[in-house]
Amino acid sequence: MKEVMAIIRIDKINKTKDALMNAGISSIHVKDVLGRGKGLVDMLRLNGAEKLWEEKMEELGAVGRLIPKRKISIIVPDKLVQKVVKTIIVTNQTGKSGDGKIFVMPVSNSVRVRDGQTGEETLDE
Repeated sequence: MKEVMAIIRIDKINKTKDALMNAGISSIHVKDVLGRGKGLVDMLRLNGAEKLWEEKMEELGAVGRLIPKRKISIIVPDKLVQKVVKTIIVTNQTGKSGDGKIFVMPVSNSVRVRDGQTGEETLDE
């Protein structure tokens, strides 16, 4: 089992949710998050802010601001990982900075609270 975690643009969540449903993936968790990528840092602004130059401190705040995003978490059997990743990429790829990131992490077990069933039987097929 794997967790596929994706950080995507806020305006892409409904299209992503629909695309995953159409791909047979119904179990999804979504959370509002704030973040930013590895954007370039203007060293003049950074140095000015370190020297407490007020105008540079204000400029630095605008450059390093956090952007609202959506975090999706999906736990799937190993055989569905590539399908989920491809669906997220196809739905969210614009070719511009800020399209997002996808992380795939191992999950050791899953337990359904309702009946105590464990393992991949608790997940989407």
